[in-house]
Amino acid sequence: MKIIAMIPARYGATRFPGKLMADLGGKTVIRRTYEATVATNLFAEVYVVTDSEIIFNEIVNNGGKAIISKTPHECGSDRIAEAVADMDVDIVVNVQGDEPFTKKEPLEKLLAVFNEKDADQIDLATLMQEMDNWKDITDPNYVKVIVDHKNFALYFSRSPIPYPRDKEAGARYFEHIGIYAFRKQALMDFYKLPMRTLEATEKIECTRYLEYGKKIKMVETDYMGIEIDTPEDLAKAQQYL
Repeated sequence: MKIIAMIPARYGATRFPGKLMADLGGKTVIRRTYEATVATNLFAEVYVVTDSEIIFNEIVNNGGKAIISKTPHECGSDRIAEAVADMDVDIVVNVQGDEPFTKKEPLEKLLAVFNEKDADQIDLATLMQEMDNWKDITDPNYVKVIVDHKNFALYFSRSPIPYPRDKEAGARYFEHIGIYAFRKQALMDFYKLPMRTLEATEKIECTRYLEYGKKIKMVETDYMGIEIDTPEDLAKAQQYL
């Protein structure tokens, strides 16, 4: 089974434009993400796929591999699908460009599901981690997920899900960590399918898979990484580093 990693990297992020080129301890955020992904030694190839010559040059000039998107894209999955269309691969792992502390252990755990007994039901797999801070649970910058008894995703939302009408019921809350492992066919199917209402409303691309009946396996981790969405996140990352 050939497994590669793709790191979608858009320069003009809505909440924090240019964040991937921000300095993080002497290296850019995107370079740290790329190098951390390569360092896992889990992938036959690692590429950054981007709409930006600035980001492309940052990776290539530092010895990495990068691809320029041929057309504009609304989300990372579309950008990756275009890049891998003619590649001979089985599993494509999407590592977000703003995850500079990407680690090997959660990625190994993510890939392991494709060798389990229900693997033939899985179109893609992704990570989640438990949340216990109510401020974060209600923050729309954190995407939440609820799952069934087999850890297949039921829904993703920026709202708190489930709604705690009964606070004594013992509900657990999970944050979605935006690192995915796709079967190539699921990714190519996604690329051909138009955005529907839930994805357009929530601005969460996973919901497109659910709306079209794809099965998403959620893998619980204690990853505790720092996703850089805002300048405040960058400050946290500097402190962590």
